[in-house]
Amino acid sequence: MKTRLLWVFLLLFGFTSALAGQDAGAMSYASPGTSKFVNLPVLPACMTVAVQRGDPSKGPAVLLLKFKPGCVVPWHWHTAGESLMVVSGTGKAEMKSGKPMAMKPGDFAYLPGKSIHQFTAVTNVMMFDLPDGTFDIHYVDASGNEIPPDKVLKSAAQAPVAKPAKTQ
Repeated sequence: MKTRLLWVFLLLFGFTSALAGQDAGAMSYASPGTSKFVNLPVLPACMTVAVQRGDPSKGPAVLLLKFKPGCVVPWHWHTAGESLMVVSGTGKAEMKSGKPMAMKPGDFAYLPGKSIHQFTAVTNVMMFDLPDGTFDIHYVDASGNEIPPDKVLKSAAQAPVAKPAKTQ
């Protein structure tokens, strides 16, 4: 399953040509206005992703994420840890082992690898995601058992969008 997710990234982003011009010794620049945002089949349709630097199928990268209001990335975990930084909008990050945290522009959160979490966009949100290693996503049910992306995303798409509860 993990290999399939990595191939999805390779196919959708066309890494061979897009990353060929990246020089580790040179400054790089990316603007949200000219970035190519795409939907990925392993993520909710209410969010899009643009690779700003690196190759998330091979290691650390910089991803720019956009979420529509009410968008929920259901309970999941990643093998690598990830750093999240909100650029605009408001949302709620939750860890299974902690209380929900409201996130607003300028806020930072670090989610350790293999920790179960979810994210809910309260408004339109733009956020940087910097995975520490290869990006993968493993959705889980209420018991923490892994479930296929298509099953969880189909259920999430059919569920009515509820306004997220206020968090502290």
